[in-house]
Amino acid sequence: MRARARRVIGATQSQWVRHPRWSLAVKGAVAAALAWFAGVLAPEPFSDYPYYAPLGAVVATTSTLARSVRESFQALAALLVGAVIARGVDLLLAPSALSVALAVGLALLCAGWSRLGDMGTWAVTSALFVLIIGNTDKFGFVGAYAGLIVLGALIGVGINLLAPPLPLTPSEDALDRLRDTLVDQVGALAVGLSGERPASQDEWDERRRALEPTLGQARESVARMREAARGNLRLRRHRDWATSQVRRAGELETSADVVGILVRLLVEWEGDGRDGLALGPRLRPAAARALESYGAALSTVDIEPADGDALADLDRSVGDLRRELRDARRNGDEDYFVAGALVLALRRGAATLAAS
Repeated sequence: MRARARRVIGATQSQWVRHPRWSLAVKGAVAAALAWFAGVLAPEPFSDYPYYAPLGAVVATTSTLARSVRESFQALAALLVGAVIARGVDLLLAPSALSVALAVGLALLCAGWSRLGDMGTWAVTSALFVLIIGNTDKFGFVGAYAGLIVLGALIGVGINLLAPPLPLTPSEDALDRLRDTLVDQVGALAVGLSGERPASQDEWDERRRALEPTLGQARESVARMREAARGNLRLRRHRDWATSQVRRAGELETSADVVGILVRLLVEWEGDGRDGLALGPRLRPAAARALESYGAALSTVDIEPADGDALADLDRSVGDLRRELRDARRNGDEDYFVAGALVLALRRGAATLAAS
């Protein structure tokens, strides 16, 4: 029974780590409930509007620890800006479609202020709430609204301090997707060189993979993880995992640059009538083997550094391509500029994987 309980607990913990949205939902729900009770227990006029406190709690718990403090201040500033706009419009115009349009328009202009960041949209929400709902209590509502948001944000920050987010699983998944995309792209390039005839331009274009979206997602996920690690007590238990992700991100960033160079070289230059510049029939087999070896080495980039046997095979295959290129230049008049650039790119890729 104990062994079974340990397995169940282990499986539950694994799923909990792999789905950080669950912990976010629990923290947000707890913070919102606590903020509600705090709003109810607050003195009047705060207790008249307790439902605004959970808004501040949600703002603070849906981001990293470092960001939650900053965004809480930005949200408060945006709320005050919206409230000031609403009160100013209310002094000029009676409640009407025109007053709503003016308040929203001014709030939208202020929402783009860089100092408010992503929280700028709260200015619009605040302007509408204060203009419409707070019309019966012009000053008490504004104070209660802003005060309850601050109260809820403080509760949310406190919850984040007790259980700070550390999104290691999303960043790990993003890095895995980037690695797999790079491996697929290198494999497609190798297939393009392995045929009996050179691939046409259309065939090369079909093999081109869009790397930028996947690379951008990986960068964003790792940046979010590094931000979440600041002042995070949970980092002590997961320091090795976080360090390995930073290493992997550096490896894959450089590897993406290498793969981009390979794509440009082969897609733009390798084809009929360019044998003297690109690879030609003589060098294509060796280049295909080198690309296959590079893809195999890339596929081993995980939490641990790249596999030593795969790196050794990559080194041999790149060396074979380099010797074939040297012999081809010695025995012919062609320059094989693209082939030389391909060797340099593969050597850079191999050095990146070996340096980890």
